[in-house]
Amino acid sequence: MKGILVVFDFLQFLWAVFVIFVFFAYLMLLFSIITDLFRDHKLNGWLKALWFIFLLFVPVITALIYVIARGQGMAERSQKAAAQAETATEDYIRNVAGSTPAQQIAHAKQLLDSGAITQAEFDALKKKALA
Repeated sequence: MKGILVVFDFLQFLWAVFVIFVFFAYLMLLFSIITDLFRDHKLNGWLKALWFIFLLFVPVITALIYVIARGQGMAERSQKAAAQAETATEDYIRNVAGSTPAQQIAHAKQLLDSGAITQAEFDALKKKALA
């Protein structure tokens, strides 16, 4: 009898894990749809509001219809946003990383040639760039 209860408790646990997984997957889908609604600039505000109202009152069916009807555009907008984020990250890294030692020395040489710095200052900048 005790063995049957252990199996029953384990099955209840598995069912609870499955239900929680489905619930979180559903929430992720809803947030993805809402994000896509705000990301889509071709859809006017009234249609966005209508989709949102249907998502509030008939969420499962509306989510399925949205994914079927607008899934391709949803994927394209998501890829475009990911590409823009990647470009912004690369630009930020390039900006923060600064210039290479060769670029720093070339800039110092230009300053020396224009007379803005002395030879001693150029040597100090070159030493700092190579360090």
